[in-house]
Amino acid sequence: MYDHCIISEINTLRKKKNVVILAHYYQRPEVQEIADFVGDSLQLSEQAAATDASIIVFAGVHFMAETAKILSPAKKVLLPDLNAGCSLAESCRPADFRRFIAAHPEHTVISYVNTSAEIKAMTDICCTSSNALKIVESLPVGEKIIFGPDRNLGNYIKTITGREDMQVWDGACHVHEAFSVERLAELKQQRPAAKVVAHPECKKAVLLLADFIGSTAALLHFTQYDKASQYIVVTEPGVIFQMQKASPQKEFIPLPVVTAPSSAFADDCGACNDCQFMKLITLEKIHRALQTEQPEIFVEETIREKAERSIRRMLERSK
Repeated sequence: MYDHCIISEINTLRKKKNVVILAHYYQRPEVQEIADFVGDSLQLSEQAAATDASIIVFAGVHFMAETAKILSPAKKVLLPDLNAGCSLAESCRPADFRRFIAAHPEHTVISYVNTSAEIKAMTDICCTSSNALKIVESLPVGEKIIFGPDRNLGNYIKTITGREDMQVWDGACHVHEAFSVERLAELKQQRPAAKVVAHPECKKAVLLLADFIGSTAALLHFTQYDKASQYIVVTEPGVIFQMQKASPQKEFIPLPVVTAPSSAFADDCGACNDCQFMKLITLEKIHRALQTEQPEIFVEETIREKAERSIRRMLERSK
């Protein structure tokens, strides 16, 4: 049950302080419910750039709140739990990435937004899973590219574009890496009518079994308008909350990462691959952040300016 007293207090404080609450699709259902906007990384970046709120409360992870601060430096940006990090962002350390760039001169650097502000400051153009293909294809054929940090997304884009001059950083998201092709094959046998929808951060072997591959927002859109009635969802299971809201007559089956009886597939997300960083954000922590206006996110100005250029280039090319 949701704590309606806390929700009431959140609503009072957000109105009093001119607050916008932005939440990622992977957040807890109750957090998604109280957000002003729920979206994927690209949608949230666009919202952060456009909002006229005085305070942005980011129900997501650290790099997302940093991105909001980069795009809206005059606004106060709050992340309810500073421990909400990202394994993918952590897989790309600034000193290591700087050496990687130096080892591949005259390459255009494209970085996934799942990176720190420092990485974005070294980047020519940012991208998200929603627009990575469009960003890469916006560059002339033959242009040398560095793509980081997600190796699965980078290699997926490299394969479908045929861009051979593309150096891919060896990073990964722990959530999407954990999905097993064997487990997926078993579930497909048990649920032959179900279509498989998968995020491109998954391993290639998993993607080969998918009926549709796309960003979180694209997966939501596909399941809403596709004719099937069952879907095996191969991404962080938080998005299933929005899928069920949009299509209550359909069944959404999270891919388990531990052995579980078939009857538990649709009901027991304890068997699923939750992002524990995303799930650190709670209503109680949002309420506390609104009360104290802490923890606040800061980005050093010289880094912020360079990072903003790479994000703005992404937003311009995504139109």
